[in-house]
Amino acid sequence: MGTYLFIFFAKIVEVALMTVRTVMITRGEKLYGSIIGFIEVSIWLYVVSKVLVGIDQDPIKMVVYAFGFTCGNYIGCILEEKLAIGVLTINVITSEQDGEELAQILREQKIGVTIIDAEGLKDEKKILVIHAKRKRRKEIIDLIHSSDIKAVVSITDTKTVYGGYGIRK
Repeated sequence: MGTYLFIFFAKIVEVALMTVRTVMITRGEKLYGSIIGFIEVSIWLYVVSKVLVGIDQDPIKMVVYAFGFTCGNYIGCILEEKLAIGVLTINVITSEQDGEELAQILREQKIGVTIIDAEGLKDEKKILVIHAKRKRRKEIIDLIHSSDIKAVVSITDTKTVYGGYGIRK
């Protein structure tokens, strides 16, 4: 039973680290990604050696390994969300008059906003472009929703932002 628990929990840790490592590398954090990768592959080699020894006599090890992999993916995604590493870009499209008001609300909360004039099907619009740390995503979306201003909001992950208000690289 101890071997099964070891395989299960070690695989969860290994796959969760894999998820975080992948995010770190795609966000340009090569050093941290490499260090995590070293730990990840060390765990993987040890766990695989435990699973493969006597697998013909004890195929339950495969099921435990696969279940640990599944849970590790899930936990890795939750961990990545909690860490919220990186930057995102939020584009907000509003009416011309609402754009100025919403920009003021956001700026009062120390959120950098760039306003761009735009044209909709029937009237003039404003596009608010916000670059922010991912940790502030919920706060910004909540501010937009609580303003009761009608807006179309799109969010994209951004690899790198140099300069700007509130973001330094």
